[in-house]
Amino acid sequence: MKGRVLIVDDEPDMVANCERILAAAGIRPISTTDPRAGLDAIEAERPDVLLTDLKMPGMDGMQLLERARAIDRNMPVVIFTAFATIESAVAAVKEGAFDYLPKPFTADQLRLAVERALRQRQLALENERLRDQLRGTYGFESIVGRSPALTQVFELIRKAARSDANILVLGESGTGKELVARAIHANSPRATGAFVAVDCASLPEPLLESELFGHEKGAFTGAVRTKPGLMEAATGGTLFLDEIAELPVTLQAKFLRALQEREIRHVGGTRPIAVDVRIVSATNRDLRDAVAKGEFRQELYYRINVIAVHLPPLRARHGDIALLVQSFVQRYGRSGERTVTGVQPEAMRVLESYAWPGNVRELQNVVERACALADGEQITVADLPEHLSAPASAPTVAAGGATHLPLPEAKAQWIRELEVAYLVEQLNRHGGNISQAARAAGIDRKTFHRLINKYGIKS
Repeated sequence: MKGRVLIVDDEPDMVANCERILAAAGIRPISTTDPRAGLDAIEAERPDVLLTDLKMPGMDGMQLLERARAIDRNMPVVIFTAFATIESAVAAVKEGAFDYLPKPFTADQLRLAVERALRQRQLALENERLRDQLRGTYGFESIVGRSPALTQVFELIRKAARSDANILVLGESGTGKELVARAIHANSPRATGAFVAVDCASLPEPLLESELFGHEKGAFTGAVRTKPGLMEAATGGTLFLDEIAELPVTLQAKFLRALQEREIRHVGGTRPIAVDVRIVSATNRDLRDAVAKGEFRQELYYRINVIAVHLPPLRARHGDIALLVQSFVQRYGRSGERTVTGVQPEAMRVLESYAWPGNVRELQNVVERACALADGEQITVADLPEHLSAPASAPTVAAGGATHLPLPEAKAQWIRELEVAYLVEQLNRHGGNISQAARAAGIDRKTFHRLINKYGIKS
């Protein structure tokens, strides 16, 4: 049988004829002459399609349509009637009817209408399954952690996801900003639309402008054809701007105008193109400081920062390291015939006592490395990088180097000194190889390179 169709008509002969036609087409009919009994059948049988007359005593087809869709919003409804008019057809479609058949209709007309409705039902259910998979892959459950600091973030992003407001995700490198952005998209009304990610720091300004807004053929050397921009590709969905602080100032004005007017123009083009995107941005920099220094437009800051989500660093997520380690062991522990299932207590103590300047990404890389090196089913201290268990030197601030400063300034100085010391140590450990040092730090090469340039460190 291709599917189940509920037939509701107060004329027994019509019901019998429809049953015969559908059964001959391999479709299982369920029928009743009472619309209220039809509602009970929808609850109990969950048919794939509802086929109902428009004019019936007690409850007409439009009322049955409304109540049926309240029970199962994915169920197509086909309405037929002997009193067919354009007005009634338009009204039925506006109320959510999938199709409309005037009486009398032929067997082929009925069969084709029902088969089209069954295909629609199959597509709707498949889309529902894909949405469920999307929520499972990128839902809030995919963000591992139960610490109070992360629980507060969960509560905020659950509320933020259901709105259409622009969101700014703040946090250190490696805290999982893109994962949070994907979770927000997957749990938003835009989940069926595209999630388009743009790395603002990885592209030069001319190329970034073309990527965001698209370009016309001949707009510049190498533009051999018209190319849509990523804002067009994200229409109906979410545009994720990673490292938004690195967006060139000259491009910020054009981007702000696009957000305000909800339209763009291709590079080299004059025709306005409407876009409908939700913006989720991310940065590890203090945008307010960038605004004060003239490096970021204040109007754009307010436009993208309707809701701010602050991700805590891993060192502030007490109790989450063990959960993350187990999650990564499950992901990386199986290699060929060898399986790693856990971590020895002493190794777990080392992992939990480390400061993790590279945050979750660094921890992930360390566990993946340990799973590859482990000889048995348990990760041992010997499988971990040496610097994790090396005693840490006391920071300058603790020794009194910045105790004369206010706490925010002293904290900023301590973090700078810690980052510089950490970056230099990683470079020394890997002979000045930036790629290897970045991999060990759990951050991408681009971010590592930007940090050493920021502090004037020579590899």
